[in-house]
Amino acid sequence: MSIDAIKDRIPDYAKDLRLNLSSLVNDVTLTPQQLAGTFVASALAARNDEVTSAIVAQFASTLSPEALTAAKSANAIMAMNNIYYRFVHMAGGEYSQMPAQLRMSVIAKPGVEKADFELWCLAVSVINGCDLCVTSHEKIVREALGVSAVQTAARIAATVHAVAVTLQGSSALGD
Repeated sequence: MSIDAIKDRIPDYAKDLRLNLSSLVNDVTLTPQQLAGTFVASALAARNDEVTSAIVAQFASTLSPEALTAAKSANAIMAMNNIYYRFVHMAGGEYSQMPAQLRMSVIAKPGVEKADFELWCLAVSVINGCDLCVTSHEKIVREALGVSAVQTAARIAATVHAVAVTLQGSSALGD
């Protein structure tokens, strides 16, 4: 499956998603590795096997094995952190002063440039809706790569998630 095949499956009522996906795949705001990793991490976070397969097929050759692993790791670690830190934020009180006591060593040694890994963590956090994680990763990415990189990561996350949800709904409804 390719991204073109995914675009062909997007129903006409969601044609804006098709157009956004086309423009983002060719975005020049990010380096090729940053773009590819953001797409891969976002696809994994969007939880749609068809979309994930197409995006990995499109971008896997752009990423070194280490970078592909780092994009997968960004999704995995943020899947845990986004839930935990959303709890901390919602519950309030003394939880924010307590150590998380969760292993997160990949954040310190992701196997790629720290800014790239943070960018991918930001995209996953945008999809998962964790205010604390978005705020934390946005600050690091903005300082390292600038606001355009932050916005592009958010645009990719939003579009990939919307495509995944739309295709899932379209399949369920027989569109």
